[in-house]
Amino acid sequence: MFTEPPVRPGLADCAPSGRIRLDALARFVQDIAYADADDVGLSRTAAWVVRRTRMRVDRFPRFGERLELVTFCSGLGRMWAERRTTISGDVAGEVEVVSLWVHLDPSSGRPTPLSEAEVAAWGESTAGRRVTARLHHPGPGRAEESFSWRFRATECDLVGHINNTAYLQPLEEELLAGGDGELESIDVEIEYRSPAQPGDK
Repeated sequence: MFTEPPVRPGLADCAPSGRIRLDALARFVQDIAYADADDVGLSRTAAWVVRRTRMRVDRFPRFGERLELVTFCSGLGRMWAERRTTISGDVAGEVEVVSLWVHLDPSSGRPTPLSEAEVAAWGESTAGRRVTARLHHPGPGRAEESFSWRFRATECDLVGHINNTAYLQPLEEELLAGGDGELESIDVEIEYRSPAQPGDK
């Protein structure tokens, strides 16, 4: 289990109501995952990309709160791993995030088996639990309603495609359009079927 010093969200992390946005929460989860790998000396041995994330918000953290982040590896597969992260604020309530990460060779960008060092570092916390990279949701069907969206080049990450946190921005756009002030909780799961590039969607 890995814990970071308390995080204090900034102005750019908040919706107008003061709640922390979903894309900001996803960024915190991404950052602590990297910090955990860095802490055990394994941050440069592989690249990790998110395949699926479920985020259950019992109460949205608010601007000005100091947030405690705790993460651990909760399952391993041949070329992927599951990670659970809890984000707790000053007030009762928290965010639970479960993400499936695919293990990539940093040179080729292709999935590759976990190393012995990685299994040794994170295997104990899994209690032997095995996970698969199988997707849960059916492929998208024909849209009955749609709106245009544009991913920006500034949202690309180190592996050359749109970072997973940016995919939550269209959902945030919908939430804000519906009136953000009364939103206190949400349970959302997103799957990443293929890497997106900048441009109109």
